[in-house]
Amino acid sequence: MKIYTIASLAWATFASAIPLSPQSANLQTTSAVDDTIFSSVSGLKFNIDGETKYFAGTNSYWIGFLTNNADIDLVMSHLKTSKLKVLRVWGFNDVTQTTSGVWFQSFVAGKTPQINTGRNGLQRLDYVVKSAEAHGVKLIVNFVNNWGDYGGMAAYNSFFGTSTSTWYTNAKVQAQYQAYIKAVVSRYSSSVAIFAWELANEPRCKGCATSVITDWATKTSTYIKSLDPNHMVTLGDEGFMNGGGDGSYPYTTAEGIDFEANLKIPTLDFGVFHLYPTQWGVPAPSWGSTWFSNHGAICAKLGKPCIAEEYGATSNKPAIEGPWQATALATEGIAGDMFWQWGDTLSTGRTHDDGYTVYYGNSDYDKIVKEHGVNILKAEGGAK
Repeated sequence: MKIYTIASLAWATFASAIPLSPQSANLQTTSAVDDTIFSSVSGLKFNIDGETKYFAGTNSYWIGFLTNNADIDLVMSHLKTSKLKVLRVWGFNDVTQTTSGVWFQSFVAGKTPQINTGRNGLQRLDYVVKSAEAHGVKLIVNFVNNWGDYGGMAAYNSFFGTSTSTWYTNAKVQAQYQAYIKAVVSRYSSSVAIFAWELANEPRCKGCATSVITDWATKTSTYIKSLDPNHMVTLGDEGFMNGGGDGSYPYTTAEGIDFEANLKIPTLDFGVFHLYPTQWGVPAPSWGSTWFSNHGAICAKLGKPCIAEEYGATSNKPAIEGPWQATALATEGIAGDMFWQWGDTLSTGRTHDDGYTVYYGNSDYDKIVKEHGVNILKAEGGAK
């Protein structure tokens, strides 16, 4: 999702960071691969911790930027209590100027790009992974943003003099992008907390041939698999289609995305799609339910599971999102759904309300999380 309203992160400064123990600084040593059960594809569903069934999850782009470990643990404990199995987080935080706050990669003019493995850098993501391991939560971690929030492709473009279209093919950009991927993947390649690696958040290449992103996704996913063959890989796109549906904008390749063509890439283990009717100018909720069904049909046809990875509404959330959840649960090919986004009350107070946020314990939570969870149990025959 493009984050239109971002709560201030001024409170999340390096000065307030809680130092990590040496053991948590690099989670490569937390588990032996031979003894690990990694999440995996199982037919048109996923096997997580030895169980194959439909799962519910959510998104928290901000959790890796927190500097209070207790806040991270609180969120993870609430996710566990809520039986939300998969959490999608930003694995990037790119800056273009010097800062004492949390940052993962810098693109400061006149300097060599730098990957921050310090206490206000990837060690913050280390603690997210460590806490996820402790609470049985699985993570989808992505590597770059299509949008300008937290740097993203725009930070690369500003530094290398590239554009939204040449980002995918420029050798220098891709070399730095792959260097960053290697830095992140190598830290967690043996962690059971990683559900999947994700190439980007909502990649687009407006006006480009769809082959641009398909070729880039093929090369990048192949590279990730060469670093870590044990974890799954997915694209992170919104699921725009090459025709079908009602012919509206999301069913065109105007943004350079062909959902079905990308899902055919052998080194992408599953597909994802998003849904924001207000931003896309389409009706809700009926249009959204059809969008879900159409994606499920493609996933089933190609024999790969898919996840409704982001979806949201800014008002009447249960009335709008409930039918989408029901459709996802009933549709062959869809193996899980993850609403945008999780909200909680941390040591600094309520956090990150972008209008779509569902806060732990509120009335929307009762419907979108708790009631949906009950429906999943019923659909799975009461399995625990």
